[in-house]
Amino acid sequence: MSNKLAFIMLDGLQYKTSVEQMGYLGHLAEEKIAARYLVKSEVPSMSRPLYEVLLTGTLPHKNGILSNQTVRLSKEESLFHLTKKHGLTNATASYYWVSELYNKAPFEHFIDRYQHDPTKPIQHGIFYSEDHYPDSHLFADAHYLMEAYQPDFLYVHSMNIDDIGHKYTANSKEYRGSAIRADIILANILPLWMEKGYQIIITADHGMNDDGDHGGTLDDVRDVPLFVISDKVIPNNYDTVVRQLHLAPLACHLLGIPPSKEMISLSLPGLVNK
Repeated sequence: MSNKLAFIMLDGLQYKTSVEQMGYLGHLAEEKIAARYLVKSEVPSMSRPLYEVLLTGTLPHKNGILSNQTVRLSKEESLFHLTKKHGLTNATASYYWVSELYNKAPFEHFIDRYQHDPTKPIQHGIFYSEDHYPDSHLFADAHYLMEAYQPDFLYVHSMNIDDIGHKYTANSKEYRGSAIRADIILANILPLWMEKGYQIIITADHGMNDDGDHGGTLDDVRDVPLFVISDKVIPNNYDTVVRQLHLAPLACHLLGIPPSKEMISLSLPGLVNK
């Protein structure tokens, strides 16, 4: 397998729901194709702060992205900055807050949906601004970016599970159904991406509670899944709880580039040092 990486972030997906409802991902874990971990998210368990945690490997009190209302460019070195710095190509199909963190803030909805500029941290981006933007469209956007630009690093950010969780709560057939629908899309798209030599990370920023919200410190909003498909990680169901700060340096390890000086040392069961 090459050093190329597709990093998929399913916003608002609880660990428990991923294990119980996502049969394709469960199949990959059972058949020792993917490694599965339980990740403990940082707090506050809010979206924009945790996007920054996932993409820079830094804590909110340090990076200053402390709430969803902090609208400014990141001051940290993200995975987009690092891939560009080391001569790799990156692309993303993401919610517009990702653009506001790494390319341009504030986001202009009629101008900034499509961004293609090799000099920017995010070199190729397709951004959406409606939380209900269909996952089917999002993954089609991501596949287009993969075909058109052959990025070494592709970041895909889905909002459907989070959107449904806010509308119906985590303890609802609608929330469970949204996870199942995402799993079906992954079952159709991941084999194509793996055939192209991409390693895969699948995770979430935070979970969801039975009030249809998140932001606090309890397990329902902090426990999220991590699935890794790579010859650099031994497939297994691991019991060790992984801190969310490890995901950015993990991505660097899979991409074959040095982490930023602000990232913690990578520690992950099953990691192959090659």
